[in-house]
Amino acid sequence: MSLTALVTASLLVAPPPQPPMPDEIRAAIADSIPKLLATQESYREKGDSAPDGEAAAVLAEWPYQGVYRVGGRIPYGYRVGGTSIVAQALLESEGYADDAKRRDAVARACAFVTSAIDEPLMSPDPAVYKGGYDVRGWGHCYGLRFLVALERAKAIPAGQEAAVAKAIAFYLSALQATEIPRVGGWAYARNPGIENPCASSPFMTAPTVLALLEAERAGHAIDRAVLDRAVAALEAARTESGFVDYATTGRSRDRPDQIPGAIGRMVATETALFQCGRSNVDRIAFALDRFIEHWGALEARRQKNGTHEPPYNVAPYYFFYGFHHALAAADLLPAARRDAYRAKVVAILFTVRDANGTWNDRVFPRSANFGTAMTISALAAPWRAPSVERPRPRDA
Repeated sequence: MSLTALVTASLLVAPPPQPPMPDEIRAAIADSIPKLLATQESYREKGDSAPDGEAAAVLAEWPYQGVYRVGGRIPYGYRVGGTSIVAQALLESEGYADDAKRRDAVARACAFVTSAIDEPLMSPDPAVYKGGYDVRGWGHCYGLRFLVALERAKAIPAGQEAAVAKAIAFYLSALQATEIPRVGGWAYARNPGIENPCASSPFMTAPTVLALLEAERAGHAIDRAVLDRAVAALEAARTESGFVDYATTGRSRDRPDQIPGAIGRMVATETALFQCGRSNVDRIAFALDRFIEHWGALEARRQKNGTHEPPYNVAPYYFFYGFHHALAAADLLPAARRDAYRAKVVAILFTVRDANGTWNDRVFPRSANFGTAMTISALAAPWRAPSVERPRPRDA
């Protein structure tokens, strides 16, 4: 059966009812919101001159800071992606409608994310962007998810309706235009020339598949062939042992000894595939078991210098990405199993919370925005009223 038929045949049901949000989670989210609001910035690097009249600077961004630079600056895709992740977490947290400071901050972020479509470093046109290592897709993916979330929540800032509609169309088109030819999916470490096939990255493909599904469920047309190829790429990366390869061109070598370094992409891949009718509760439970068993491999690299380091080639930025998708995976399980897995993952998250009340995967203070937003978004997910029902395949 084709992917389209599987998804069409899926039984759409609302998630099971939840008990009240635990006080510890509610307090952590409430404590995080003002910290995120206080760190919204008018981006500039050390040595950049301040805008004329500091008070006039528009505080609109939460850039994700890693080690990669373009011309000595944080890549535009990281700026758009990081801003979108934080803004969406603020939007979807309890009490948004009654919080003027949050609404104002999200409105400024929305203006930045929609204006970014005119930035050449975000262009999907190969005549404009000729880079090899390519992080535009993080901005395309999370920019789309944030703007669709605004649209679904009927929370688009006044006067920005046309800009949001235009930007959603741009980000959706950009993702579909930048898929890897013939292989399917997406990757941030691409060979020069967007027209050239290269290995697909499950780390990037899984959240992009989720972005396309969210856009489609919100009423936007997507190219189903693009989605089919992306899902095929994810399935090609998943091996017999459950190990998900770092990158694949269609054939992946099974390396069960490397599962500790793959746990983040394992839970992300199973989450995306489940929502496309290509996974099941046993696969999700397996990935979660390995995540809980081996999360120390991620912890060994959290807030450390460098990127991919042996023995598992784990980079610090896998940490909260992994935990976010672990909780998303748990939420797809039947209630009894879901609650048990969530409790274990949430307990770990509270052990790695920094003394200042934030969560940070890097040595850079800026990156606490990303870690904190990814964490509170995942913590609050079961109590967030779904704007659309999620697919739960009949055979799952």
